[in-house]
Amino acid sequence: MFTGIIESTGQVESLQSIGGDLRIRVQTALDLSDVHLGDSIATNGICLTVVDWGSNWYAADVSKESLNRSTLASWRVGQTVNVEKAMLPTTRFGGHIVSGHVDTVGEITLLRQDARSVYFEVTAPAHVAKYLAEKGSVTIDGISLTINYLSGSILSLNVIPHTAERTNIVTWKVGTKVNIEVDVLARYIERLLLGDRAAEPEVKSGLSMEFLAENGFLK
Repeated sequence: MFTGIIESTGQVESLQSIGGDLRIRVQTALDLSDVHLGDSIATNGICLTVVDWGSNWYAADVSKESLNRSTLASWRVGQTVNVEKAMLPTTRFGGHIVSGHVDTVGEITLLRQDARSVYFEVTAPAHVAKYLAEKGSVTIDGISLTINYLSGSILSLNVIPHTAERTNIVTWKVGTKVNIEVDVLARYIERLLLGDRAAEPEVKSGLSMEFLAENGFLK
């Protein structure tokens, strides 16, 4: 688990195709002295398992599922990425619960200065809009952010100077693709509302105003 508070940035050092998936190596100034084989490091919000490492780099294998769900398939050598080690029980919980399991890819459709902060809008795929809430938490490229407001599946967000300086936000521009992870609680609430229907094969969420009314959630 992670908090979405970025500890450092890194640069993609190599991308090696192995047996249909990928091995990635990231160079970083992050303190890796306490990292062990099998530890998790969120890289642009993707939970990656360390398979090799040195004093200033780590390597991880990336499955086809992660390549299909995230922006990783389009990464290039030299690209700047956000890096966070897995949280400890003693870690100050400054962000929100982040699993590192990317839900989908969004696109930055507006970016401008807003006083000292950076204001930007991210257009998410329509199917994840139901998991987003005004003033709720969302993870963008591993960064824990608060949604200002929503217009359909368009998220409005502000980033303070401190966050901008410590992340890869300076590389963003209109058209940049970003990883999105919704609040983990939203996923489980939807599943719980299905009740016994969740055990049915091929069942979709099925959530509608009619479903909610029939099951006592609306009057």
